Amino acid sequence: MAQADEATRGLDVSVPNAARMYDYFLGGKDNFEADRVTAEKLLALVPQLRQSVVENRRFIGRVVRFLAAEAGIDQFLDIGAGLPTRDPVHQVAQKINPHARVVYADYDPVVVTHGRALLTVPDRSVMVRADLRRPGELLTHPEMRGFLDLSRPVAVMLIAVLHFVPDSDDPYGIVAALRDGLAPGSYLAMVHLSGDFVEQDAAAEAVSIYEHASARLRPRSRAEVLRFFDGFELVPPGLVPKHEWRPDGSGPGHRTSNVSWGAVGRKNAPGRLPRSALRRADSTDVSLRIRSG
Repeated sequence: MAQADEATRGLDVSVPNAARMYDYFLGGKDNFEADRVTAEKLLALVPQLRQSVVENRRFIGRVVRFLAAEAGIDQFLDIGAGLPTRDPVHQVAQKINPHARVVYADYDPVVVTHGRALLTVPDRSVMVRADLRRPGELLTHPEMRGFLDLSRPVAVMLIAVLHFVPDSDDPYGIVAALRDGLAPGSYLAMVHLSGDFVEQDAAAEAVSIYEHASARLRPRSRAEVLRFFDGFELVPPGLVPKHEWRPDGSGPGHRTSNVSWGAVGRKNAPGRLPRSALRRADSTDVSLRIRSG
């Protein structure tokens, strides 16, 4: 209780919080009136947003199962993890490999307090307070370094977080620093909000709404999101509307509402040919899928 009191001391519940709004979209209860009112404004502009957030969780499940079962990954770093919800990374991964280890990282003290209470499993998962915008500090965080072995492959999860990093904070430099700190054979999994899926006026209004929230919004186009995977080989099917990434039949399929691109990439050793299961980002015309995705 002392940790919870410390985390919530000085908390201004009148300011909409991105993590709590996300919780509201998922049907959670860890949110306040300002979060709910702002979330409903966003839903009025972009009705598919709630289903798209639900699809984020399905994407995470598919990605983690692929990484643990097919790619042999047993270390995960979930950055910007947000408030705990059902089927977190460690539970999905440990169903496949009971020895998988997961570090959750977030800069929000309330999120960290909830995560330490609900996501921590001795010798299997830990929650640390760290800021994505300071990748050097994150990768050298004592708890993180004591839990993951960065000389071995790690899967970095950046799910619905980079669109809260403005251009002024150099998001491409942040991802490059994370990439350079990882061993060859590591993976990057990403979901990123995009204006490609919504009308321009609605996207602009949504951005303006987030101006009054705890984090500003910066949607990016497919080409802009693809740049984050410099130095990675994309796992098929590449960068696609996230519900189209290796669908397993658990969701509504191609009729799914969506506002984000999703992809997984693998870091290869310099000079090595990629594994046959991987490919470079192709230039396939996806314009027919953008509005329907």
